[in-house]
Amino acid sequence: MKIICIGRNYANHAKEMKAAIPKVPMFFMKPDTALLPKRTPFYYPNFTNDLHFECEIVIRICKLGKNIDAKFAHEYYQEFSLGIDFTARDLQAQCKEKGHPWEIAKAFEYSAPLAEKFLNKKDYNLNQLKFSLVKNGEIVQEGNTKDMLFSIDKLISYTSQFMTLKIGDLIFTGTPEGVGPVHIGDHLEGYIENQKLLDLKIK
Repeated sequence: MKIICIGRNYANHAKEMKAAIPKVPMFFMKPDTALLPKRTPFYYPNFTNDLHFECEIVIRICKLGKNIDAKFAHEYYQEFSLGIDFTARDLQAQCKEKGHPWEIAKAFEYSAPLAEKFLNKKDYNLNQLKFSLVKNGEIVQEGNTKDMLFSIDKLISYTSQFMTLKIGDLIFTGTPEGVGPVHIGDHLEGYIENQKLLDLKIK
């Protein structure tokens, strides 16, 4: 199982990061060890002083595929959920300055907490899906899939040009604007529409 993460898939997030808006999907990988075991708190890693949350819609691949045409991409997933792409922003900045890859800032242990529950796409309009992240009782991120630069089907089609998508693979589809830091003691809650799916305490 692999985790494919899409970067800068919301224009306003790219702007807040002072980054160029991509013309094609840009993606990076996280290992399966980035998943946080169920009902386990997240412990703030000791190698960063600037850990940021990035709340994202996550889809799970249900069918083996390579070089998938966008018009058939909807056949390759049935379920979706919510996840957080944790980023060590200070390490990321150092990597950018040196022209190095970002793995130490993105792919570390438990950096991709995922909601325990997946939802059936038949029950929702994934082209206009609202989601949000609440930190300590205050909304910090609000997104809608209609604002994606590249749709879910386009992401599946594009990434499958470069690697075979396998059953169980996860695609983190990108985060909207509003990313920010977390600290020990913070409480994160993630929602799709009005349904709470994610509940995470920072230890």
